[in-house]
Amino acid sequence: MRKLKNILVTGGAGFIGSNFIHYLFGLSSANGNLFNDADFSGNVVNVDCLTYAGNLESLKDVEEKFGGKRYFFEKVDICNRPEIERILKQYDIDTIIHFAAESHVDRSILGPETFIKTNVMGTFTLLDAARSFWKKPDGTFRDDVLFHHISTDEVYGSLGETGYFTETTPYDPRSPYSSSKASSDHIAMAYFHTYGLPLTLSNCTNNYGPYQFPEKLLPLMISNIRDGKPLPVYGKGDNIRDWIYVEDHNRAVWLIVNKGRTGQKYNIGGENEWQNIKLLHKVIELSAEKLGKPASEIEKTITYVKDRPGHDKRYAIDCTKIKTELGWQRKMTFEEGLNATVDWYLKNTEWVNHILSGEYTKWIDANYKSR
Repeated sequence: MRKLKNILVTGGAGFIGSNFIHYLFGLSSANGNLFNDADFSGNVVNVDCLTYAGNLESLKDVEEKFGGKRYFFEKVDICNRPEIERILKQYDIDTIIHFAAESHVDRSILGPETFIKTNVMGTFTLLDAARSFWKKPDGTFRDDVLFHHISTDEVYGSLGETGYFTETTPYDPRSPYSSSKASSDHIAMAYFHTYGLPLTLSNCTNNYGPYQFPEKLLPLMISNIRDGKPLPVYGKGDNIRDWIYVEDHNRAVWLIVNKGRTGQKYNIGGENEWQNIKLLHKVIELSAEKLGKPASEIEKTITYVKDRPGHDKRYAIDCTKIKTELGWQRKMTFEEGLNATVDWYLKNTEWVNHILSGEYTKWIDANYKSR
């Protein structure tokens, strides 16, 4: 069991990162501290450059309770080597948990350059800065440090109707996004094998839950149902994804950071596969009940659109390794998690509307409208 004192969380103002920070401080965001088991008493430094998807409103309660005491925010780009080095030294960081990434496949198709810069060069910058800061005079590393790299199941490519991704599945990324994440995975593991940097890595399936940016499938559909807008579905809607509640993912990350073997990667899955169209029907059913609208009327707004280029057919994770080695199990059933997620987005319309307003529109205009 590692003794973690000063944790640097990159991308902590994003979806999974903000939920992870809530988890560390015992502030469950949607389910009454259902997962309040981190038992962490150290400090957290949140590094985020606040692109359109970063939102400090997601951490208002953390800031109010722990800001300037155990929680510190730094608006810094992870590609900025001098600033990363300053933060490592200033806060005496012993653990880096690297969530920061450009993560939307559609946008990576429209504009891949940002994905290469953040996901590849940003990861390299963090790894190399950590290597310099944690190295002892004899060339070995401190025994109290760890770099944990967060990745995705999309690096493995597409599955057929059967089978599962394991930790030894060959990489076969199909989009600029997944290719950039695959590159960052390889660089991270190279720093372990070449330099001996204490490092672990995890590949996770689709997350859902509160504070997810509304361009993603579930918050987009819930918001559009609320507003009476069309519900766009790629192709026939028969692509299959494995879904995990975000706090179950973060519990897995915490176990890996505390108990995982260095140089190892762990797959994190929900064991919960859904066709996109069937999941949408379930979301419509739940939302209709909560909004007092006829589900049959909402169903009429489903709009099938041209499929995404290189759209992977199916993802499914075999998470036997993390279950047997570290004792991880999911706590949230999909029925409970989806119900809580629909509730959260319907009750937090101000958060959704604000994140979709000015800064998002400016960022999209600046980065994609001209392409």
